[in-house]
Amino acid sequence: MDALDALINRVSAPRLIEPAPTAEQRERLFQAALRAPDHGQLRPWRFLTVEGDARHALGELYAEAIASKNPQADEEALTKARNMPLRAPLMVVVIARTQEHPKVPAQEQVLAAGCAAHGILLAAYAQGIGAVWRTGELSYDAVVSAGLGLAANEQVIGYLYLGTPQRELREAPTVNVDEYVSGWTGKA
Repeated sequence: MDALDALINRVSAPRLIEPAPTAEQRERLFQAALRAPDHGQLRPWRFLTVEGDARHALGELYAEAIASKNPQADEEALTKARNMPLRAPLMVVVIARTQEHPKVPAQEQVLAAGCAAHGILLAAYAQGIGAVWRTGELSYDAVVSAGLGLAANEQVIGYLYLGTPQRELREAPTVNVDEYVSGWTGKA
């Protein structure tokens, strides 16, 4: 697939089924991620893959996080949390790993990790793999962070769900570029 085609036409695929990406496809996904802009070559990211029974364990961790925030959470909310990781055969937890650096602020490092996540999405689309990036309150939850083994300098920036699209992908909407781009001619 042409690189511009992937950049312009990529869409999220929220309904995913087996099979998960192959080992060869995964290698390409992570190769693409590692090409993200990286000032100082800090590689301020890491990735956890979650599949098989580990998805159930992650669901239990999500339910634990919900219950710790709201001990009155009903069974429906806990079941919903348990089922979240089951939406795809493979999840990739994208983690920003910031480091003290005199020229590269933490915010720039988090953005670089976001670019790495986007690289995975683009590589997935280019290979015909369905993918969607999700966040939500559990991305920022201390119980979840501890359960995933995150260090103090790490944060989840998203969960990438990957698999085979359950149905044909929708067409990317046409967006008027002029609504978002303007020239700057000097100080306002």
